[in-house]
Amino acid sequence: MNEILTMWLAWFPELWKGFVLSIQVTAASLALGVVLGLLLALGVSAPRRAVRYPSLLIVELGRGAPALILLQYFYFGLPSAGLTLSSFWAAALALAYCTAAYTSEIIRGGIEAVAQGQNEAAEVIGLNRFDALRFIILPQALRVALPSLLGFSIMMFQAASLCFTIALPEIVSRASAIGSSTFEYMPVLTLAGLMYAAVCAPATLGVAALEKKLAPSQHA
Repeated sequence: MNEILTMWLAWFPELWKGFVLSIQVTAASLALGVVLGLLLALGVSAPRRAVRYPSLLIVELGRGAPALILLQYFYFGLPSAGLTLSSFWAAALALAYCTAAYTSEIIRGGIEAVAQGQNEAAEVIGLNRFDALRFIILPQALRVALPSLLGFSIMMFQAASLCFTIALPEIVSRASAIGSSTFEYMPVLTLAGLMYAAVCAPATLGVAALEKKLAPSQHA
């Protein structure tokens, strides 16, 4: 046991660099993806077919394509079209597209959960559609969708482990490199797994607690 702890202490600084990079690429993909997801949710809900159908197509393509395929496409595929991205931005944009596709449905579900009477009340007080969305509908919809959005964020942090396939030196890539040089795959991958669990397990419990806290107000 002491031998394993000694190895973990020696490997931890290298894995920590990869862990920080995993958090950074996840944060970038969520920042871009949730904003795009909101726009797509509004597009899919739009009354005009010229807006609704293209938005729906973008969403379904993003949900249908595995994250690994999107990563390969953005990193290896785009250069053939004359657009070369670094491994970080290829990962961030690929995961952002995946995030946008899924969060658009989460947000749209939140919008649909807002009582129709809220729209009617907005019309009565003279708000236009944009102001009604901004001040009345979206705040309530995002409150409903928040637990699901946070839960999906945890999944995307875990999905960032796939970025080792496009040469991003995140935690799994660094753990694999250490394993290749020391042949101690089991201990180093166990440490990497524990580092993921140290974030994901408390975050999952926090999301469950938040969902329980918001539940009464949602049913009110």
